Amino acid sequence: MLGFLLASVGGLVALICWIMVLVKMFKTQESPLMGIIGIFCSLWAFIWGWMNASKYGLKNIMLIFTLALVVCGIGYGMIGAAAAKAIQEQGLQFKPTTIESIETPAAPVEESAPEQ
Repeated sequence: MLGFLLASVGGLVALICWIMVLVKMFKTQESPLMGIIGIFCSLWAFIWGWMNASKYGLKNIMLIFTLALVVCGIGYGMIGAAAAKAIQEQGLQFKPTTIESIETPAAPVEESAPEQ
């Protein structure tokens, strides 16, 4: 439960910071190309934000952005660990299936209609 909360809050804060960096990209660049790339590739917006953090006053936003991504990653790690634990506790085991172990159903027998 805590993992879902961390992932959700971290993701929401990261989304808000990403939008704030995008707005700054569109306002400060001569060409809107950097902002358009940032829309389609949020990693570029993150990198651009850190590269220009001191130049455009984005240091606090980028620190919060980074912290939010770390918190989100921790949340996803907790979710994965909880899922692995649940699988282990239920005794579910994945067994490889070979072609020889697959049983094919018998072909249906066609019944002929009685002649009159």
